[in-house]
Amino acid sequence: MNTQLIEHLLSLPVQLVAVTKKHTKEEVDALYTLGVRTFGENRVQEFLEKYDPNYSWHIIGHLQTNKVKYIIDKVDMIESVDSLKLASEIEKQAKKIGKVQDILIELKVSDDPNKTGLPLEDLDDLLEKVDQMEHVRLRGLMCIASNTEDTQKIEHEFDTMHSLYHDLQQKRDHIDTLSMGMSHDYPIAIKHGANTIRVGTALFE
Repeated sequence: MNTQLIEHLLSLPVQLVAVTKKHTKEEVDALYTLGVRTFGENRVQEFLEKYDPNYSWHIIGHLQTNKVKYIIDKVDMIESVDSLKLASEIEKQAKKIGKVQDILIELKVSDDPNKTGLPLEDLDDLLEKVDQMEHVRLRGLMCIASNTEDTQKIEHEFDTMHSLYHDLQQKRDHIDTLSMGMSHDYPIAIKHGANTIRVGTALFE
């Protein structure tokens, strides 16, 4: 456990989401004792195995619509909403339990074909649909930048996101979260306006 890094990240004016995929419930508990309060999981099954109602949980990985019903009463934020189909299912399941579910729209700013996310040109259409949902509350945007050593490329992607986020803030209420940056690029993300970072690997080194 990299306690020095954890202390540093917790001292920053950003929200730290500790990514705990492939790590045990005991390691999650250890992070909590060090001051970490929000945890992110990629896979629903793994999330359910570690879930603790005393902690704040974000789903950050690609979420299949048929898995929404298993997590809707347990998560504080679904960061990876990348389609109308998924947003509609979240609305449906949240309505069943009388909950307003906070979400982020995940945008695809990288040209990596393996990266998920909503194409930028589809954002306005999805925003219009989400605005009509009573049990989904949009809080902001999320992205995964290109996995590259090309810092300029990463900076351009984060700049694009920050610009879209700023525009969103001007037009809608409740917009307060720009989630971008992981273990290898979170300093660049913070420099370009991220207020939520998703760090996993570096916490456990």
